[in-house]
Amino acid sequence: MLPSPKGVLFDLDGTLLDTARDLGNALNWVLLQHEMPPCEFEVYRNIASDGSQGLLEIGFGEKLADFDVEALRALFLDRYEQEICIDTVSFDGIKELLARLDEDNIPWGIVTNKPQWLTELLLPNFDEFANCQVVISGDTLAKRKPDPLPLIHAAKIMQIAPSECWYIGDAKRDIDAAIAANMTSVVANYGYIGPEHRSETWNADLYIDQPQAMLKHL
Repeated sequence: MLPSPKGVLFDLDGTLLDTARDLGNALNWVLLQHEMPPCEFEVYRNIASDGSQGLLEIGFGEKLADFDVEALRALFLDRYEQEICIDTVSFDGIKELLARLDEDNIPWGIVTNKPQWLTELLLPNFDEFANCQVVISGDTLAKRKPDPLPLIHAAKIMQIAPSECWYIGDAKRDIDAAIAANMTSVVANYGYIGPEHRSETWNADLYIDQPQAMLKHL
């Protein structure tokens, strides 16, 4: 049986928040500007954790090589910034999980690869994040996930030893970072994970199909 966490860190997209539709809408707007067909939700959902690069690759396919990728990325980010929280919601059960952490005085925070300026635009839309003790974005430090540095830094801010901290994410880089940081690693199977990702091979300590599954471990 796993020891209860003294602190918990979360990935953002695909773990705390379901941001896929707003990311996909930004992608489809960029595709429209270039007379490309839209990308279906079922296609882009499991790519949403891979950020702008992954979404552009899935949307443009082989034709991406014909474009200035940095210009496309800038266009995508500009559109996403304008409509960053239209369809984005917290996953079912997240409010209850965060409330329980707060009730039990277990500090928690967020470590994401999302750029800081987008993270700061998005988080204030969700009252359930009011007691978040630390937010580390993809450009906060010199390195980002899968490097363990952001996780270790976040645990230090919370004054929790990494070995007593849990990290929950929906991508292999999340689990790789948690393992390298000597944290208990938890796969959010409800996130942006498809069969092609083979999450069962990630060597995580725990796999959860819904956020509420964490409650029995607190």
